[in-house]
Amino acid sequence: MAVNFNQNSVFNLKPIHAESVKSEVQGLLIGGEEIIYAFQTIRDQLVFTNKRIIAIDVQGITGKRKSFSTMPYSKIQYFSIQTPGFAEIFPDCELFLMFSNGFTAKFEFKGQVDIGQIGRMISAFVL
Repeated sequence: MAVNFNQNSVFNLKPIHAESVKSEVQGLLIGGEEIIYAFQTIRDQLVFTNKRIIAIDVQGITGKRKSFSTMPYSKIQYFSIQTPGFAEIFPDCELFLMFSNGFTAKFEFKGQVDIGQIGRMISAFVL
């Protein structure tokens, strides 16, 4: 399933180094914008900057065609996070975002992700 802001979906996102997506989004970044977090499904990526969230939907067999969707933090009406349970075999956490245009996005993160830190970051940009 593609990562974009056109559909309500849950994704199995794993953390990756921000440097690994820098070349992908460099042309979209504005002055003073920096990558804070980056995550990846099998092929698609989700990037959190200090200004917005960027979704990269890798398309086609070769993966050379890509669709980029962005949503600024200023459009977030509210959000919620779900932390992993105690001693889960496969810890996961979730981020639910509700945007002012009525769109909702739900992201599921796998592995070692500090969802509280992501929540604090979004709070800093939204409040």
